[in-house]
Amino acid sequence: MTTATAEQSSATAPHLNATNRHDFVLMFDVTNGNPNGDPDAGNLPRVDPETGLGIVTDVSLKRKVRNYVDALRGGEDRYKIYVQQGAILNNQHGRAYAALGKDPKKATQGDIQAAKRWMCENFFDIRTFGAVMSTEVNAGQVRGPVQLTFARSVDPILGLDAAITRVALTKPDPKQAAEDETARSGTMGRKAYIPYGLYVAHGFYVPAFARDTGFGDEDLAVLWQALVNMWDLDRSASRGLTACRGLYVFSHSSPLGNAPAHKLLDLVKPKRKDEVTVARSFDDYQPVEVDTSRLPQGVTLTRLDE
Repeated sequence: MTTATAEQSSATAPHLNATNRHDFVLMFDVTNGNPNGDPDAGNLPRVDPETGLGIVTDVSLKRKVRNYVDALRGGEDRYKIYVQQGAILNNQHGRAYAALGKDPKKATQGDIQAAKRWMCENFFDIRTFGAVMSTEVNAGQVRGPVQLTFARSVDPILGLDAAITRVALTKPDPKQAAEDETARSGTMGRKAYIPYGLYVAHGFYVPAFARDTGFGDEDLAVLWQALVNMWDLDRSASRGLTACRGLYVFSHSSPLGNAPAHKLLDLVKPKRKDEVTVARSFDDYQPVEVDTSRLPQGVTLTRLDE
């Protein structure tokens, strides 16, 4: 198995070459936390009702990538983040027209294309994941070179709902005397979590779309760094202990690829140990061993979490 080192450059590390195709497997686990609550189910962990397998949406994963890149390089012009909490997207589009000295209300097709290029040059997540910017202030549409699937747990998860108590109140009980500032009783709440879950997501990088957005080698290196380390910037009481357990990158030697993606991704299959009935830690799974001798010609494997 090939292991990437910090000293490798795009000339020697296939996974850093943005001109060729890459398919990757992201593996992470959650202990005593809620990896992705469902607002339509009281924020319980998302689950496939037919199989009981847990689900983490691609939107949730992209949010973590965005947050990490913003913390890492958000102060640089090329690494601004377009989709942020509370952001007014039309205002972001207006920045492109202001920089170009154009009036968005009188924008021609050429002006829209120029605004789209400006947005790609300045926002990492547009360059990476794409964006629909054809709203009131039209900056076009972008199809990003990087796409992620939903993550699914290897085994069925057990969604639990724990009762919690808050001893402090937000306002006094109306039955209390006005001068009594001490809460007589707390309030009850609920906390959804799973005891443990090992999740696997698949991702794809298509260089044909990268040419349209200006996504390059440096962006690819930042993406890999974010996928491995983003969990450490997403800590909260509700998340529990979440950690990256594997990032396997299959790099092709050509832009169109040397093998179908599904045949490569199927080589990474976590499996619970035979003697373990219910997994409660990563140690309950067999070490993932990828037989590199089965790789098609022109495909290399790099594991980036080691």
